[in-house]
Amino acid sequence: MAAIRRPLIRAAAIATAATLGASALALPAFAADEPTAGATPDTSAADKSAREKPAAHKSAADEPAARAPQAPTVFSLAGGTLDWGLKKSFRTYVKRVAAGEITTSGGATQAPGNGAFTFGGAKGTYDLGSHALTAAFQGGVRFTSTAHRFDITLADVKVRTRGTTGAIQADVALNGARQNDIDLATLDLTGVRPGQGEGGTTVLKDIPAKLTAAGAKAFDGMYQEGEVLDPATLTVKPGAPVPDPDPKPSPSTPAKPRPTKTPTAKPTPTAGPTTAPARPKKVVGGTLSWGLKESFRRYIAAGGTVTTAGGAKKKANGYVFPYAKATWNARAKTVDASFGGSVRFRYRAHGIDMTFSDLRIKARGAKGTLYADVKAQGRTAGDVKFATLDLSRVSYAAKNDVVLLSKVPAKFTAAGAEQFANDTMGSPYRAGDRIDPVTVELKLSAGARTASAPDDAGSGGAGAASTGTGGTTGGTAPAGSVGGGAGSLARTGTGAPSGALLGVAGAVVATGAGAVYAARRWGPGHAARV
Repeated sequence: MAAIRRPLIRAAAIATAATLGASALALPAFAADEPTAGATPDTSAADKSAREKPAAHKSAADEPAARAPQAPTVFSLAGGTLDWGLKKSFRTYVKRVAAGEITTSGGATQAPGNGAFTFGGAKGTYDLGSHALTAAFQGGVRFTSTAHRFDITLADVKVRTRGTTGAIQADVALNGARQNDIDLATLDLTGVRPGQGEGGTTVLKDIPAKLTAAGAKAFDGMYQEGEVLDPATLTVKPGAPVPDPDPKPSPSTPAKPRPTKTPTAKPTPTAGPTTAPARPKKVVGGTLSWGLKESFRRYIAAGGTVTTAGGAKKKANGYVFPYAKATWNARAKTVDASFGGSVRFRYRAHGIDMTFSDLRIKARGAKGTLYADVKAQGRTAGDVKFATLDLSRVSYAAKNDVVLLSKVPAKFTAAGAEQFANDTMGSPYRAGDRIDPVTVELKLSAGARTASAPDDAGSGGAGAASTGTGGTTGGTAPAGSVGGGAGSLARTGTGAPSGALLGVAGAVVATGAGAVYAARRWGPGHAARV
């Protein structure tokens, strides 16, 4: 995370100086050579004669004071700390609900009683001119839970500020997937006033912090963008001035004239055979890989069956659907692709019979939508706007004649979540709940090779649905919002009896999702909102 540097100290000094007319931080006396206030000017004849000399006889001492070197504006940090607990309720959830562990490393420490964290060894700079502060801190913190299957590490914490705004930045590893230098939280210094600490340090106490969109993704959707986090406290110690790496020339030094470029004559094109420009390539094939929702697959696997048809096939973490048609434009960053095949989930003891088919991806820039036809108990909903897609991290460019939109994060729409509702209990899911990511591969030539690798011919029983825990949704229990609460998942039209609901809860526990179910029921807004 971007750490606050000496800038904070200087920022504090500047803010105080602006309001009180004096430097509260005792900045170097850059104006030491100026006349002392209240001194009486010497009006002797010698001085008068000197002032009347022609300009040609002036010595170097008579040159304007403006030619003196300007005072430095950038200062280094000689140390400092960031005290921040991330989010108190999250720490409580990890220790008490998830029966997990919180460990610090690299010099970071945690206050007693599951308190806040302290990151030390601040290094950075502060610019008096722009009031920009950046600081890097040592140490990291790791949150783990075997019961809820998550492993989250924060490291390389930095702080940066400019004016009344700032950010905390960090490297975040979620279950082995690492994202470097993401803005985890925004800082609002509007009402923060600098204070004096020990050893000449400046303290900015209790700076309000909020979760960013990138931070929400890093925590696998446990919280939403804008969530209020624990306030941060910065303590920094000013250091030595930082020399300007590119000083401007003195006014007395004439600038070197730039050589005038002489236009060169353009070479005369050589006559020869011409070739027609290459035509834009069209999509000729591809696949869509998707597992719907891992916790739902585990629920079905406890006592039901999964069947694929129409060319869809099972793979390790879900299913592969065959190409039907597609258009693609790399420059406009658009993809509109349809896929064939279907996957059917049945759990007769619980009245579940759902089929998903005619999948379609419509993407433009950073956003997209997954559409599907959904059939439940003979009722069919066509072209359902099933999930929203986040394509902010994908490239639309082709490589080796393959366009790859890999592991695109997906979340239920309201219409998608509604497909799992029954007439009495409603849906166990809600709009915004994470589902399995989507991967789209489009071939631009017949010889292009994609990475999709189905495991079998597609038809299977309960074992076919048991696809392991590779899906990102089920990897972190609090983020799953899941499935264990699926008392009566499908809209059966008859409602599930209480006995069936208890059976589902038992099935979820049997498949290892009981902790997730308990976490979801633990409090308002599910465990993901702790």
